[in-house]
Amino acid sequence: MSDPPSEKLTRACRSAIGDSLRSVVYFTEDDYEQVYLRDDLERSADLASFVENERSGFERRETGANSELGPYDYTIHSHADGALTRVILGEEGVFVTTDPLSTARFEEVAIAVRDVLDGAT
Repeated sequence: MSDPPSEKLTRACRSAIGDSLRSVVYFTEDDYEQVYLRDDLERSADLASFVENERSGFERRETGANSELGPYDYTIHSHADGALTRVILGEEGVFVTTDPLSTARFEEVAIAVRDVLDGAT
């Protein structure tokens, strides 16, 4: 796996959403790396299962490309105690887990991730 832009991703996400950031995971179709985990969280999460689920986005991002919805931007998964925002650009993906946030804040973090990935490719 090529070096993910770990520091840039973490800095961009923290700038966008501050202390609500829980984790940042960079992934490709073949590998992944957790580039940030908030200090108060356990490292025991089944990260491989999350990554495998989010990899499906490599195929799904093309689903709406030719529809009235326009091209894929990002995906939000809302959970009882937080959320996951996924961004895929080219052959790279990132998902960010957060405390519960407003919709506008999800867009902020998605834009920040996309900007880093766009500059890193």
